[in-house]
Amino acid sequence: MRILNMTQVTAHGNEEGRRIVAQIMEAGLQAADPYRNACRLLVREGNLLKVGNPLFEGENDPRSGVSIYDLNEIENIYIVGSGKGVQRAVKALEEALGDRLTGGCVIAKHGDPLILKRVSVYYGAHPVPDEGCVEGCRAVVELSKHVTEKDLVFTVIGNGTSSLMTLPAENIPLEEVKELTRMMQIERGVTTVELNVIRNHIDLLKGGKLSRLFSKAQCVHIVMADANHHVTQLPRHDYYGLLKQNVWLHNLPEASTFRQAIEVLHKYDAWNACPESIRRYLLSGTEAEETVKYEEFCNWRFRVFGIMPDDQHFLPAAERAAKSLGLECHVLTPFLQAEAKECAKVYMALTRSIADGRQPFSAPVVLLSSGEMLVTVEKGGGVGGRNQEFVVQCAIEIDGIRQIVVGSADSDGTDGPGHFQYEGAPSCLGGGIVDGLTAAEAREKQIDLRNALRSHGTSEPLWRLNCGLHMEQNISLNDITVIYIGI
Repeated sequence: MRILNMTQVTAHGNEEGRRIVAQIMEAGLQAADPYRNACRLLVREGNLLKVGNPLFEGENDPRSGVSIYDLNEIENIYIVGSGKGVQRAVKALEEALGDRLTGGCVIAKHGDPLILKRVSVYYGAHPVPDEGCVEGCRAVVELSKHVTEKDLVFTVIGNGTSSLMTLPAENIPLEEVKELTRMMQIERGVTTVELNVIRNHIDLLKGGKLSRLFSKAQCVHIVMADANHHVTQLPRHDYYGLLKQNVWLHNLPEASTFRQAIEVLHKYDAWNACPESIRRYLLSGTEAEETVKYEEFCNWRFRVFGIMPDDQHFLPAAERAAKSLGLECHVLTPFLQAEAKECAKVYMALTRSIADGRQPFSAPVVLLSSGEMLVTVEKGGGVGGRNQEFVVQCAIEIDGIRQIVVGSADSDGTDGPGHFQYEGAPSCLGGGIVDGLTAAEAREKQIDLRNALRSHGTSEPLWRLNCGLHMEQNISLNDITVIYIGI
């Protein structure tokens, strides 16, 4: 089970509706696991290693098909990478490669259980990097020094890697990278895509530089996402779009420039507040220090696969689960990206309309959504997360409307920076489930939900109300939101 406190979150309030939402969320969360698909990518037959699957190729991939590697001609096989849940994909590679795997190094998020045997695992922090991230990157760099043209290297990258894979450029202290991240993403609500334009240019591994380290070897670059989906939602969602417009998968070429990094800081009126070492580095950036571009990348020997196609992970699985319960189901959007509280207000206005018997759908019905909501914390000092803020605002908006139940979680199982300290609770909630009775339960326990939103301290009230989700950690495929309107 991905939801570890199922009874706690379903045994109060609208119990039937809560069970429905939790069951649908569980089905979706279980589908957000790269292990099964990674097993379908490669097979070893004696001394032949076959790598490929049309499901995981980008459209128009010029190298389409199964690549066959003669293990008699390969000296060493290594695996490197980072991301939330990265071990789940690497475990499948370990099992397939067996004793032919020489070793490797990956960087996982603190709290992920250790499941690998032949690949070293380092642990780092997210969303603000720590020394563990740097230590893991240094191990990757050290490993790269031993790689030759006779080797085969698998790189595995997923969401969260922009923090977990952090190795600041010379003369940029880690503390100033942490300050940049807090200032831009947490205090000002800058999107990950825009922040990456900056981070890619002040780091020694980001922006395709990981692949440059191993470019002497044959490489199989695996992304724990869809090879036909580009995070910026630009028109080209195919192989060439992935390789020419990428700013977030650090084993692939990168599309931005030093100039654009500076423009992002000015856009958010953050240039003067940005640490001096970063400003200085960006201003002095040369062409030789640029990120890896498409033209350079294409000179190397490689394949690219996206092992989590959009049509096979949590939204389709959640939709199937809803329909198996005999419920009409609609996906509102897979690309939600706005302030969590504002998303809640809009979605609950729609939901109240349905509950009142008006358009656009008739109850009972399930509404699904995904994307990556935002929280602009500014100077708020509470512990919470975007999905937690979303459900707390929902609880306020649907106060007294019993038939509405809302669940929302980060698919990686950790919603927000964490550091939550409360007896019996995990250090980071995964999200929450609320209903139309939650606000009344909060008043009865003298819990001020509006104040929790003002301070961005939503974890404690959700946990005290038995609405906070304790989840097993895994890959991040953005948020999963399930809304049930009963009759």
